[in-house]
Formats: sequence, C-alpha cells, structure tokens
Amino acid sequence: MITISGEGLRLRQVVAVAREGARVTLAEEAKARIASARQVVEEMVEQEKIVYGITTGFGKFSDTYIDKSASALLQQNLIFSHACGVGDFLPSEVVRAAMLLRANSLAKGFSGVRLEVVQLILDMLNRGVTPLVPSQGSLGASGDLAPLSHMILVLLGEGEATYQGKQCKGGEALRLAGLEPIQLSAKEGLALINGTQVMLALLALAVVDAFDLQQAALITASLTVQALRGIRAAYDPRVSQVRPHVGQIAAAAGMRRMLEGSKLTTAPGELRVQDAYALRCIPQVHGAIYNSWRHVCEVVGVEVNSTTDNPLVFAEQGDAVSAGNFHGEPLALPADYLTIAMSELANIAERRIERLVNPQLSGLPAFLSTRGGLNSGFMIAQYTAASLVSENKVLSHPASVDSIPSSANQEDHVSMGTIGARKLRQVIENVRNVLGIEYLAACQALDLQEAAGLSPLSEPAYQLLRQTVPMLQEDRIMYPDIRQAAALLADGALLQAVIGEEEPLLPVLPCC
Repeated sequence: MITISGEGLRLRQVVAVAREGARVTLAEEAKARIASARQVVEEMVEQEKIVYGITTGFGKFSDTYIDKSASALLQQNLIFSHACGVGDFLPSEVVRAAMLLRANSLAKGFSGVRLEVVQLILDMLNRGVTPLVPSQGSLGASGDLAPLSHMILVLLGEGEATYQGKQCKGGEALRLAGLEPIQLSAKEGLALINGTQVMLALLALAVVDAFDLQQAALITASLTVQALRGIRAAYDPRVSQVRPHVGQIAAAAGMRRMLEGSKLTTAPGELRVQDAYALRCIPQVHGAIYNSWRHVCEVVGVEVNSTTDNPLVFAEQGDAVSAGNFHGEPLALPADYLTIAMSELANIAERRIERLVNPQLSGLPAFLSTRGGLNSGFMIAQYTAASLVSENKVLSHPASVDSIPSSANQEDHVSMGTIGARKLRQVIENVRNVLGIEYLAACQALDLQEAAGLSPLSEPAYQLLRQTVPMLQEDRIMYPDIRQAAALLADGALLQAVIGEEEPLLPVLPCC
C-alpha cells in the first residue's frame, strides 16, 4: 500500500502503481488540506467573487462571468469540450501513472476539489478501471488539457475505459467495479485537467527505465570489452580524478566493478596500445549521459510532488491566485535533454556492435558467423541497431523549441512537452533493443573464442542469456533472440542476475 499526501512520492512508487498494481490510499493530513481548500472555493461561489475558472469561463472566456447556478454545468462542459484527443491510446501504465500523479497533486490541498473526487480516482486505480486516453492533442500548456479530459470523462460515467481487460464505456466500467460516477462542482473540472500529469507520467516511467538501461549498458559494455580483449587501464580512477565529473567517476567505477577479476582484459601494449573510443571512452560518454539523467530525475522528482493547476487556492489566506503552474516548460526541456542523452547511449553501443561484427576491427570471424558466406550471422542484427540509432537521431529533434498560439492568442506560448515525452518513450524502447543486440553479439563473440575467465559479475549475465538463447551455430530466425535479450533488460532479469540486492552500478537519487 502506497500512501500519498502530495509530498515524498518517489518514482519507483509511481512505477509500482503503474505497472505492478500497487494499491494507493490517501493520508489523513491530505484529507484535511483538501477540505480546507474546498471550503474557500465554496465561499467564493456563494459570495459571487470573480475568480478565474470558478466563476468565469476559461481561456479567452476568462472575462465572462458565470452565475453560481451554472457552476456545475460549466465544469462538465469544460471536460466534454476539451476531450478532443486523437491517435492511438496511451499505454495503460501511462494512464495509471497519470491518475496517481493527478491525485497526488490534488492531495497537496491547493486545488479546491472535494475529497470524493480524489477518492474516486484512487478507487479506480485500486479496482483496475483505466480510462482510454488518446495519445495526441496536448500542447503542454495549459497543461495536458485534451488527454486529461479523456481521463476525467470516466469519473463522470462518460468516455471509454478498460476493466479486467475488457474495453467498455466509462459508466459501465465504473459499474462493473462497484463504483458510482460523480457530478463535478465549482472549480473541479479545471483542477482535474489543468496540469502536466500526462507528460509527467511519461517522463516518470522513462526516467526509471533510463536509469536501469544505463546500468544494463555497463553490463553489455563490459561483455564487449572482454570479448574484444579491451584495455582496462582506461577506467583507472586517477583518470576521473583529474576530470571529476560525477557521471564519469560513477561510470568508470561501474566498469571497474564489472571487470574486476576478469582474465580477458589486457594491458596497454599487450595486444594494442589503446582501444577505440567506443571502449576507451565509456566513462566519459556514459558518464555524461548519467549526468543528464541526474538533472532530469531531479526535475521530475520535484514535479511529482507539485501542484500544477490554475487557479491555486490558498486556504490559510482564504484566496485564490491565477498563474501559470500548468505550463509544461519545466518538463519539456528535460524531456528533450534525456531523449538526446539516451540516443547517445544507443549510438556508442551500436559502435561497439560494429567492432564485434567487423573482422577488420575485431579479429573475429566476419559477422560472428562460424561459416560466413553460407551464413550471414549478425550482419543484419547490426543493420537493425544502425536503423534504430538513426531513428533516434530524428526523434531527438527537440519538441520544446516549437510553440504555437492557441485560445485566440490567450495561450500564446506552449511547451509541446507531451510530444517530447512521447518521443522519449520511443527512444527508450529503441535503446533497449540496441543494448539487447549488443548483449547477443558480445556473448556470441565470447563463444566463438571459447573464452574463459569472465569477471565474476559478467559471468551471470552471460549465463542468463544462454539459458534461453543458445549460441548461433547456423543462421536461424533471429528476431526472437533479439526480443528475448531485450526482454531480459526490460523485466529487470539482467540486473537481478548481475547485482541482485547489492548496490546499483550507478548512484541512485533519493527521488527515484
């Protein structure tokens, strides 16, 4: 059970709810804050104060006063009119993460919703009602209006959802789960959709996956280094001491840990004086990627426990302030940053794959085939890796440099952060497949040499793959091998086999 209060929610807890079905409850102190803010909203409506989104229309209609008798209809119309998303539905894990993050934001007590609204979101999470949310349509300011509207439709008994694997109307999904729809009251529609929780959900899951992939990349890189008889001196701690970037120090330490006890690495001049950059510069490149990840993780950690709607209700002062916390720029730039960084993780891994399959660079049989010519071996596996890294280069064009005015120029600068976060998710998947190919190729290269003497931490990685993917003796259909290798990265099996409950290969941040 995960208890949310608007404070202290960590990214791994988001993953636990989104992917593993962990149950969620609301802290008692959060209930009190929610009630206090709600009282302020009700007093404003009763006193007919002019407050944006509470007694006025939205966007360009902010100067249009709405009588209190129409307050509930105003909020319902907001959700109905803003549910304009298109495209494929977001994965259920992303929607579940967004629901949790929206509830955690409301739990801070600055949004002015009723307690029963927050509780219904949590009940839907706990009972497995997941709205179907189209992936396209958000500008990333004023928040994720379109996708969040689709999510909130289900609370009203509208829209579409899944329940126990069955796709149905929102009202039917609630009924099957033993839940009742609600009718929105003053401020609530705006509080539910005026926020960054869809782009944040995508980013939160991506940040966790990116950390695990960086650790996996040190494992696959260590297998490649040993298969190519790499020079371990490049990871000497003294090198990083004279250029003391946090990431470089951490990556070098991770490589030393992975290679400790190996009989396959060499000294300078033993086989060659120095390695190519894809091996020698692992600390510098992987370290820079880790530094980028650290920045993004810190930003996402702050956003997870923030209030992002408008206006904000300050119960202690009894007032509301209309401002711009819904703007996605704080997430849009980091989403693009992490996309570029993770693309580089695939770039350098693909160059290591090339060194493994190219006989002029490796001294190994061409394309790691025992009978080249009759067999193509890993020739097209490297093609696939090259295709993925090239696709990543296109996806790395930053979404955040674009903006387009909306709402009759009232919303004249937007972040495009949700587009950036969606691109990041695809890049993460591409990186995983590239690392899976490196995993396969490195183990094949080791088998071709009948290499003995892998480091104690690398040996379990090799054995794990060989439990389900045998050495490539003759050409066979290879896509299941790639899929299996990537799955070992995706489900955590590789990290579990190598480090288990020991310290991670890279430092974890508290927010993660």
